Formats: sequence, structure tokens, C-alpha cells
Amino acid sequence: MPAIRPVGHEERLSLVEHLDELRTRIIVCIVAFVVSFSFCYWQNDHILHIINVPLDHAHRVDCQTKNKKKANDALERSGCFNEAVGGYLKAAGPALTQAARTLGAIAGADGVSNATRTQSKQTAQELQLAAVQAAKAAALTPKASTGRQPVTLGVTEPFLTTITVSAYAALLLALPFILFQLYAFVLPAFSREERKVALPLMAMVPVLFIAGVVFGYFLALPRAVAFLQNYNDGAFDILVQAKDYYRFCTLLLAAMGVLFQIPIGVLAIVRLRILTVKQLRGYRGYALILFAVVAAVVTPTPDPFTMLIAMAPLVVLYEISLILGRIFQPKGEPRFGFLAGRDDDDEDDDADHEIDPERDEAAYVPDREDPHTPNDLD
Repeated sequence: MPAIRPVGHEERLSLVEHLDELRTRIIVCIVAFVVSFSFCYWQNDHILHIINVPLDHAHRVDCQTKNKKKANDALERSGCFNEAVGGYLKAAGPALTQAARTLGAIAGADGVSNATRTQSKQTAQELQLAAVQAAKAAALTPKASTGRQPVTLGVTEPFLTTITVSAYAALLLALPFILFQLYAFVLPAFSREERKVALPLMAMVPVLFIAGVVFGYFLALPRAVAFLQNYNDGAFDILVQAKDYYRFCTLLLAAMGVLFQIPIGVLAIVRLRILTVKQLRGYRGYALILFAVVAAVVTPTPDPFTMLIAMAPLVVLYEISLILGRIFQPKGEPRFGFLAGRDDDDEDDDADHEIDPERDEAAYVPDREDPHTPNDLD
């Protein structure tokens, strides 16, 4: 059975055929993941460099007098020291060479004693040798001595960490195809009307997830890494283990990708008639509090600016979801209206049904059979 073509709702398959279809789609997903993993492992140096950029920028300092960030921990000061030594050696080489030439010229001048001439030549040779050694040492100075990369502690950790990072990147790359296979497998359970709801939602899942990952990488992750790595750094020699750093980055980016699924949840709730858009608008205050808590947890920094950066897209997505839900809201009352309490419409209806004494008295018609009602014949 072809794994790319979804099964129609009207088709009838046996249990064996369903299991065969499931097996085929799992095999296709595994093949797609293996292909993506092969590509990511081939380009693992670029992937690791991309993930290491926030850590490198968090520890990169300007060691000059007008520094943007002061070097506090010992490793950053060591980096500044190496940079200063490298600059000194690069400047000392030409200066020593020039001094050797000057002494050589003095040794060859007229009127110089033999002892002075001999000592000048010997000093010139020593200066020239020192200039050569200074040039070799300057060439060995790291170009980015104040940068930082994760460290590995085990024999197999570099290999296993590279495999793990490549697998995460491959899963992200193959996610749209895997979600399509999942949708194609569960498609026969939906009717034609339900497919109109499921198809757009399934198509939005990978797009929103990738958007959340991109947002987390460029905005949330750099600020979180910079704060955590520079917090009280004067009291620690900060070394970052590779597997812990990559685990932190993966969890943070995955959390941002999941949080960007808010429109999917809101549209699903509205389309399934669990709640209405009006009821969700009534929960806007609770949603803002929830977004603030989530932003504070995802970005563990004390400054409110970073929390607002992480919170702003969640609020925007929620408002966009309410607009889309208003457009695609189905007709009918919500299935679980008791979850939202009483709406404004219900209060208006109750107000319309309130008792008006004057109106009720005017509309009262005496019952002829009531013994307490005066009889016209009497």
C-alpha cells in the first residue's frame, strides 16, 4: 500500500491492512529521519557552530580599555592576558629586528673599538634570534582567545554529543514529513467536514514549531545564556560541559516551539465547540497571567525586558487565534458551556425575564374559578 497517499474515509480496511499501513508509514518515517540525519551529520561542524554562537558571545569580552563587558572570571581574564601577550609579541618582533639592524650598523661603523664591534655583533644576533622566536609565538596566539566553546570530559563524549546534536537537527528537519505521515494515517477516522478542520491545523503545526525555534534561537536563547553564564562569574571558573549545554539549548528551543502552538489549541477548542471565542476572550486576563509565568520560566533572567520579549509573541498569537477563531467558528452552542460559566448573553436574557410588577399587574387576568375572586353576578 502506498504510504504517501492517504486512505479515503469511505474505504474499508481490515485490521491486518491497517497494521500493514502503519508499518509502511513507520518505515517511511525512519527512512526520512535517516536521510536527514546523514545530511546533518555531514554538516555537523556547521550545526555545532550555530549552536555555540550564543555561548561564544556570552563569554566574548573586549579586553581593551573601553570594554563593553568586563572580564570577571579567571578564564576570561586568562583570555585577555593571552590576547595582550599575543599583541605584545606581534609588536616586539619588528622592534627587535630593527634593533638588531641598528646594532649591526654600529658594529660596521668607523672609529668603533674591536670590543664594542664584537659585542654589538653578538647582541645583534641575539636580538635577531629573539625576533624570530617572538614571531613564532605570535603566530600561535589564538585568533579569538576571549571566545568560549563547550568542553568535553569523557573519551566518547565528543562523538556521542555530535551524534545527539545531529539527531536533534535531523528530527527538526524531518518533522513536516513525519507529521504528514501521521495525518495520513489518522485521516480515515475523520469525515469530510472534520478534515476541513484537521488539515489546516496539521499544516500549521510544523510552521509554527519552526517559527518558535527561530524566535527562541535569535531572541530568548542568547539572553538566557548570557545571563546564566555571567551571573556571579567573579566567584567561579566557568566551564560549560557540552552535553549539558546542548540539552539546555534543546529544551529551551523545544519549549518555544511548543508554546507557538497556541493558535492550534485555540482553533481546535473553537472548531470542536468546546468553548466559544467570546468565552475565550473572557479568559484573556488569566491567559496573560499564564503567559507571564511561562515566559518567566522559559527565560530564567530577572530583567523584565527579556520576559516581555518572550511573552509578547504569545500574546500576539493568542489574539490572532481569537480573530481566526471568530472567522472559522462553527454554529451552535458549545458542548461544554458550563466550563465558561455564564456569558453576557445569558445575563441579558435573564434581565429580559426579570419580573416587572406594573406589567404583571396590568397583564393579570382573574381566574373565574378562584373562590376569592369577586363574581360579577354577585
